[in-house]
Amino acid sequence: MNEPVNIRELNDIVASKSNFVNLITSGMDQTIVGQKHLIESLLIALLSNGHVLLEGVPGLAKTLAIKTLAQLIDAKYSRIQFTPDLLPADVLGTMIYSVQKEQFQVKKGPIFANFVLADEINRAPAKVQSALLEAMQERQVTIGESTYRLDEPFLVMATQNPIEQEGTYPLPEAQVDRFLLKVIIGYPTKEEEKIIIRQNISEKPSKVVPLLKPEEIIEVQKIVNKIYVDEKIERYIVDIVFATRFPADYGLADLQSIISFGASPRASINLAKAARAYAFLRQRGYVVPEDVRAVCHDVMRHRIGLTYEAEANNITADEVISTILDKVEVP
Repeated sequence: MNEPVNIRELNDIVASKSNFVNLITSGMDQTIVGQKHLIESLLIALLSNGHVLLEGVPGLAKTLAIKTLAQLIDAKYSRIQFTPDLLPADVLGTMIYSVQKEQFQVKKGPIFANFVLADEINRAPAKVQSALLEAMQERQVTIGESTYRLDEPFLVMATQNPIEQEGTYPLPEAQVDRFLLKVIIGYPTKEEEKIIIRQNISEKPSKVVPLLKPEEIIEVQKIVNKIYVDEKIERYIVDIVFATRFPADYGLADLQSIISFGASPRASINLAKAARAYAFLRQRGYVVPEDVRAVCHDVMRHRIGLTYEAEANNITADEVISTILDKVEVP
């Protein structure tokens, strides 16, 4: 970080790759109506080499979004429907005995793809949810005595339904913390819904044509990693995260009875990563405070624990984050 950085040169490199963003967003717009925040969040996760947890009622194009993204990039896509009777082997794969060869062979599971949709992840018990941990963090899977690397790029998009909580298994904190972003998806507008109806009753469904290759994504990820993060921005990120742990130090003593535990160091890392990706989407080779603020809610909302008092008063993590952002000094 202390090395001299040529911002103009970085800006030129980022601008040269801006066509990449236009190709993906225009490709997504042909299939998905509205949901700009969802598309942008998927792009931020993809550019940051992270994972996304989506929360929203059924029918909001969550599955369609990641499937379309995979088709645009000509990447391997797999969908895992999480159910109470799912086993870890159904996700990762297992050893199968071959009678012809008289030996065990590895049968790889659906996790071996570039884009993995973990649909309704909270429907499966913790044993199955935790099967994803190694894949998400280390980008590898262990089956039997062998460990297999996963292909790059690798993105897990998990969904959960916020309404129907009967027969669900809330995600353990360690699992939730592995997600770069937790994105809340809302309903479309009236105009958007009209277009959705029109698209779905037309005789010719829109066909997704591959526009990019997985190798191009890896190249762009390398550029995003070079985006300049100033020391003042680093300090700002640390202050935001520390305000969730020691609110009284930042003049937020009222939050002490509301926050049961603050954000982990992964929050600081992921805030910086997501802010870099957001800066890239805005065609900048450097991060500004607005980039941090723009991604802060999605990065932090699943990393802050709220007390019973907060829940009794219907105080949400988003409100806590907004209060912190209003109070912490902007560089």
